[in-house]
Amino acid sequence: MRPRTLRTVLATVTAGLAAAGCLTAAGPAAAQAKPPRNDCSPAVSLTGYSDALDKTTHGDTYVGNLSALAPDRRGSLAALSDRSSLFRLDARTLEPRDVTTLADESGAALDAEGLVVDRDGTYLVSSETEPSVRRYSRTGDILGRLPVPDDLRTAPEGRGRANGSFEGLTLLPGGRTLLASMEYPLAGDPADLVRFQTWQRTGHGPFRLGAQYTYRTDPGLGVSEVTATPDGRLLVLERGFTTGVGNTIRLYLADRHGATLGKSLLADLAACPSLGATARQPQPNPLLDNFEGMAVTGRSKGRLDVLIVSDDNQNAVQTTRFLRLRVRA
Repeated sequence: MRPRTLRTVLATVTAGLAAAGCLTAAGPAAAQAKPPRNDCSPAVSLTGYSDALDKTTHGDTYVGNLSALAPDRRGSLAALSDRSSLFRLDARTLEPRDVTTLADESGAALDAEGLVVDRDGTYLVSSETEPSVRRYSRTGDILGRLPVPDDLRTAPEGRGRANGSFEGLTLLPGGRTLLASMEYPLAGDPADLVRFQTWQRTGHGPFRLGAQYTYRTDPGLGVSEVTATPDGRLLVLERGFTTGVGNTIRLYLADRHGATLGKSLLADLAACPSLGATARQPQPNPLLDNFEGMAVTGRSKGRLDVLIVSDDNQNAVQTTRFLRLRVRA
């Protein structure tokens, strides 16, 4: 979704990574050269980007407006559009394999923002309209709906802000705790405080309401995505947009301390190398865009492989862009 007031690769990295994320074959000399580190910070390095899906279609469906990512049990990647399209992508090439249309109980489109592929292969999808979390079959049928605390509901039913509620969704290791992150504060809460709601399940039973946590954002930023790490901590993506300046995108690592979440900065993505990327509007770094989907796709040598995608809002001056990061967390 487009941020409010302060608006808004899968390619192997070689020395020949071109601006659109395409590869150029490297010769023998290049193959022997030590690749650049491409550090964004001491904890994060950029290993590639791809614009391969920008302004494309799959059949009659626009491949964009991407708001969430989740590794799929079939070795593919699930990508959720906030216009109610759920894509299954080839995890290596990003090429769409199929698309499923989602809807609410009345058949209306969702403002779908968060995605989890559950251990049984069904999809948990959050919408910030109500807000809600629904379970869908792999063919797009609604299988159920989770309870939501009254306070988190969009005004006037609750204190949630329109276009600012459940933006992120993740399942913690072990599969027993589901967590949704609000994008902006509830009415009456401090301007830098957002709520994270959890649900718990035992055995193979349904999710039931669990603990709620508070998280402090940087001034003017909202939470655009949250993703669990293998050890149960959280990667949190904070995002903002300033007209004439561009996006602010910061990646944090958060841990639970009682009812609050402490955080430490992993990287401000404006400090990443651009790798030749271009932007269609002013940006602090031409690599930046409206990033709001994120998934941990692997782990090796003490680092996490993290994939981030931007929501182009089907806007001519924005780009559907994937970033591949290596994160020490």
